[in-house]
Amino acid sequence: MKTIDLENEVATEAFAARIARLISQQAQTQGQSAQTIYLRGDLGAGKTTFSRGFIQALGHTGAVKSPTYTLVEPYELGAWRIFHFDLYRLADPEELEYMGIRDYFDSDTLCLVEWPERGFGILPTADIVITLRPAASGRTAEIEAYSALGEGLLNELS
Repeated sequence: MKTIDLENEVATEAFAARIARLISQQAQTQGQSAQTIYLRGDLGAGKTTFSRGFIQALGHTGAVKSPTYTLVEPYELGAWRIFHFDLYRLADPEELEYMGIRDYFDSDTLCLVEWPERGFGILPTADIVITLRPAASGRTAEIEAYSALGEGLLNELS
């Protein structure tokens, strides 16, 4: 696990952009493969701010809105399909089966999942989990790896 202090919203977006660049570099050197990032934290912790920085770093020039009511927001960026999930309003994990959740996790996808605990038992295992927490000065990000891809990413952050 690695902990990073993030001073403000700009620092959170810059951290997300760094993660996006590292994933892009991994894809170029090791071949593209699906990656899943879980974003944990209380309301207002910076999960959507992270997602915005990540998606924009990969080339999206428009707004990045929270998919709180739609559950998922898709983005087509170059070779990647990015799916930004916000499961906050999910009443039961089984609802994910009805929306065809497994179709979103293909080899050319990057999936950012806010509130992943609401999809427990249905969602695939994350490559990395980023937990955002308020701190005395801004927030902290704790990054944990759960796959070989995630370990590689964590090692690059060091």
